Amino acid sequence: MANKISHLVKLYALNEDKHWDYLGSGLVTTVYTQTQGAALLVRSESGGSLILESEILPDTPYQRQKDTLIVWSEAENHGMALSFKDKGGCRETWENICQVQGKDPSVNITQDLLDDLEEDYEETLDTDDMLDLPNCELSKLKDIADLVTSAFTSPLRSRRLALVLENDNYIKKLLQLLHSCENLGYTEGLYHLHTIVKGILFLDKTSLFEILFSDECIMNVVGCLEYDPALAQPNRHREFLAQNARFREVVPITACKLRQRIHQTYRVQYIQDILFPTPSVLEDNCLSALKTFIFLNKMEIIHMLQTDDEFLPEVFAQLKDKTTDDDKRLELILFFKEFCTFTQTLKSRSKNLLFKTLTQMGILPAVKVVMSLDDLQIRSAATDIFAYLVEHSPTMIREFIIEEAQQNEDANLLINLIIKQMICDTDPELAGAFQIMELLRYLLDPDNMLATPYKCERSKFLNFFYKQCMHNVIAPLLATTSENTLEEDHRLGADVHNKNCLDNYQTAQLLSIILELLTFCVQHHTYYIKYYILRKDLLRNVLILMNSRHTFLVLCALRFMRRIIGLKDEVYNRYIIEGNFFEPVINAFLDNGTRYNMLNSAVIEMFEYIRTENIKSLVAHVVENFYETLEWIEYIHTFKGLRIKYEKEKARKSQVRKSLTSTQKNSKICFRSAGDLEDKEVCVKGDTENIEEEEAGTKLMENDYQDDYDKCMETEKIKENEDKVYVPKRTSSGSYKFTYSHSADDPNGTGDPSHSQVMRLVDYPDDDEEEDKEDETAFRKRPHLNL
Repeated sequence: MANKISHLVKLYALNEDKHWDYLGSGLVTTVYTQTQGAALLVRSESGGSLILESEILPDTPYQRQKDTLIVWSEAENHGMALSFKDKGGCRETWENICQVQGKDPSVNITQDLLDDLEEDYEETLDTDDMLDLPNCELSKLKDIADLVTSAFTSPLRSRRLALVLENDNYIKKLLQLLHSCENLGYTEGLYHLHTIVKGILFLDKTSLFEILFSDECIMNVVGCLEYDPALAQPNRHREFLAQNARFREVVPITACKLRQRIHQTYRVQYIQDILFPTPSVLEDNCLSALKTFIFLNKMEIIHMLQTDDEFLPEVFAQLKDKTTDDDKRLELILFFKEFCTFTQTLKSRSKNLLFKTLTQMGILPAVKVVMSLDDLQIRSAATDIFAYLVEHSPTMIREFIIEEAQQNEDANLLINLIIKQMICDTDPELAGAFQIMELLRYLLDPDNMLATPYKCERSKFLNFFYKQCMHNVIAPLLATTSENTLEEDHRLGADVHNKNCLDNYQTAQLLSIILELLTFCVQHHTYYIKYYILRKDLLRNVLILMNSRHTFLVLCALRFMRRIIGLKDEVYNRYIIEGNFFEPVINAFLDNGTRYNMLNSAVIEMFEYIRTENIKSLVAHVVENFYETLEWIEYIHTFKGLRIKYEKEKARKSQVRKSLTSTQKNSKICFRSAGDLEDKEVCVKGDTENIEEEEAGTKLMENDYQDDYDKCMETEKIKENEDKVYVPKRTSSGSYKFTYSHSADDPNGTGDPSHSQVMRLVDYPDDDEEEDKEDETAFRKRPHLNL
């Protein structure tokens, strides 16, 4: 492949309206290849990107014009043109084209061009050369308006007009005519000024914005935009900006340039709102330079505030000052919220530096102070600021929370204040509570936690959270499902106005949010949440919510149990079996009747999952205890399928038992000398131990707990009567009464010994005490995996 010398050109393309569009400038090169022949390549002058690759074909018509233009048509309505900076480059490229097509370079045309191609290009050149601006006079306003309007018929004409208008004196003189028209009452002239200024803005050129938005011109620009010909009466934009839009300095600004940029940015955004009063599709595709102008202004404001050694520290100091009144504190927090909104457009590196600076200045202690206030508007703004911080750097927030807990164990922690705000949200739809739940989930997500050989953020933060925060999260759940609340509702009837009532809509909304967070924890915090659920007997409380009249809450409780079953953890399975936790689910399913809805589908899907995954312990439990109740359901094969799985497993065990008996009869028995041993030792071949363990059931052993969980388990000395699981008892009304080993309000799990007789979490009735001791010893000695 041989490359010729490159030449500087401007590239044009003929559009559907038969106008020439400027595609950019670059360097053109004629490239020869053995496979495709010759081609014209144009690469961008600035970035070097390829903006044209056109193969020179023998039948493609080319024409040379005015010694600096080469025009050709690759297809109908697809004309291209190269405008060369120098004649020599045009001549050399023309010779290369003629060589490929076998033409004499002295000719100016190789084939017949499409008729309109030559005419359109000549017309474009002629109109561009004739572009002259009329004088800035009242009598010429109509001519100027017509010229600006006609410029939008072609991108090339728009660019030419923008270049001519860059003479700043012309725009300034034009804007001064506003006052002359207003003094004379020249309404027609004011309409023309509106058309002219709006057209100049839509040229979308930064160089023109610098003139229009200068302190000298910007208010005149706003004044011209008041006189929209489509309106019966002009707007009063200048009056609003001068009288209503008052600039408040929450902290005195000493830098004049900073104050000027703030004023300018506000006014330019106001002008943008005039051009697009309602959200529009055009807004996303127009005025990109205007958006960039506003963006750069905001970045400059952020940079000046960040580098000011006094402004932001003073804002944080006043936020934390107890003597600051609520009105002043509201102004401060709203200012900082807007400041954080500006930062969302920063690049990653700049944002990291900014938030690092804000952390050093004490942004989080300031947020904690305003979070503890009673003013709802202040707390809401503080939550939004906290959301910006969490989304940017959850690790930074977690480090602050851990350090705060280590330094002030008895004080209210920031994370608990956040949880409190979620629980106490007064919005009927709980929009704020849902936002906080999302923030907590982001903080608790192990995927964004750091893990190094010397530091494990995951274990440290989760240990802290489950120890000092989780009880606050589940407090509304325990209060709503406590024995006292349930007995009171049963005795006096459900009061929907009672916050602790299951049928209260706002309470149900809050509980659904809490269950959403707990379900997330089940999926991502395998060990920590499992220990917590077992210790607090949490699933029992959750399934009480199946009695709610709000279907969305019932589905949330069902989804929580479904997520637990989806882990296929035998510890959870034994917990579900011993607690008889399928009973409230099946009761809700039967109460739903023949209605085909979300609840019906969710319950069936859960049992179908158990069947397809063949979770043997749950299959056996469901068939043995509930099949007679569910066997009438024939529109699906789920429950019959469970019975088939159960029968197959039962037959397999029977076959194994017969095989074991036969093996024992034919096994070789070895006796030692009677003088050496008083007892006989029997050696049985085969896998007797495995069979016995299979018959006895899966033992409750968590052999894969990680080190932090083990330490927590070792330091937590569980009493014999603590954290026991109770089987629900049916009352005279047909409902189920749940009993607990400790009250819902008792975080330590100590309960009244006078409670009903209970069943242990894992009970082996056929094993003697000696075997239990052996199992307990084996559990203690079981090795653990370090993650």
